[in-house]
Amino acid sequence: MMAVKSAAVLAFSCLIAPFFFSGADAGGIAIYWGQNGNEGTLAATCATGNYNFVNIAFLVTFGNGQTPMINLAGHCDPSGNGCSGLSSDIQSCQANGIKVILSIGGGAGNYSLSSADDAKQVAAYLWNNFLGGQSSNRPLGDAVLDGIDFDIELGTNLHWDDLAMYLSQYSNQGQKVYLTAAPQCPFPDTWLGDALKTGLFDYVWVQFFNNPPCQYTSGNTTNLVNAWNQWTQDIQATQIFLGLPASPEAAGSGFIPVNDLTSQVLPAIKGDSKYGGVMLWSKYYDDQTGYSSSIKAAGIANARNKFVKVVIREAQGKVQRLKLTAPQSQNSESTAPRLQRSELIAPQSQNSELTTPQLFAESNGLSSRYRNAESGQERNPVNCAINGNGIIKIYKYV
Repeated sequence: MMAVKSAAVLAFSCLIAPFFFSGADAGGIAIYWGQNGNEGTLAATCATGNYNFVNIAFLVTFGNGQTPMINLAGHCDPSGNGCSGLSSDIQSCQANGIKVILSIGGGAGNYSLSSADDAKQVAAYLWNNFLGGQSSNRPLGDAVLDGIDFDIELGTNLHWDDLAMYLSQYSNQGQKVYLTAAPQCPFPDTWLGDALKTGLFDYVWVQFFNNPPCQYTSGNTTNLVNAWNQWTQDIQATQIFLGLPASPEAAGSGFIPVNDLTSQVLPAIKGDSKYGGVMLWSKYYDDQTGYSSSIKAAGIANARNKFVKVVIREAQGKVQRLKLTAPQSQNSESTAPRLQRSELIAPQSQNSELTTPQLFAESNGLSSRYRNAESGQERNPVNCAINGNGIIKIYKYV
């Protein structure tokens, strides 16, 4: 901690140096893992630091009186609890702030819901075997997953809204059950249209691939942007993600080169308040191309470790610089990360670690502004003060 000159509060005037986040910064990366035994372990996937969400794919058989079955390709054999060893991997991911979600459905399998009561039974199975409930035969061991992902691409569109409702009710039992979905980009989605109308989904990663009418084509963002706007305007979800293949081989069409993504696509959509980031199919293909790493290198989808430089001018004329840095454990749910660390850099390179947990920052695309985490009010410019405990506080006024 820095040495405090006195217990008195010393006032500073603050000038925000341009500028907060570069035009491309926002959101996080979601990845699907589980459908190729050559994509590395779940723990290794999370250890890359590239992902904020990992969807374990897939529970391929369920509903209509069937015995549920998970299929994780070459990773493990679910018969005889052969996948229960993933529990420690799941917990390792969660310890690093990564949400681990079970994806149900997929492009191949045998699943459907015959009635609202069937949906209720499936919800109870998911709660007891993958979420916060109890079962003597949990396929992935004792680890408690963060939620359920709806990747429904087969069967009918019936009763998925019921399943979402019943799953959401389990959040009342003490643990939040996150609901996510991966609809196709033509609006409304054939299978999940009614379910998404419920407004119960936290994250929706729309698949902008294998659908030429609403995906990117070389040099032309029109179809994608038009579809994106309809999704964000008509779907009540906390955040919506741009779903993409991680390599040309990962899908029949819709792959976007990173340069096109950074220069054309994301600048056209990321300003939306519901923009959450990028979803990739899948970990195996991401390994082949390094797509997520390229996104991060371009500063697109992961807002960790970004900072704003604020010039602090003391009344006596001394100039100091405050560097506010998003924490390593940044809350991935927010596109405007809460700032929990700051570094006061005085002249002669004197450094001190300070905390500003009451603030987070965001950019309106034109200039840097701060939003008070409690009141939600945006105010600019900023006043700064340092109190007798050596804590930097940033006060805002209209």
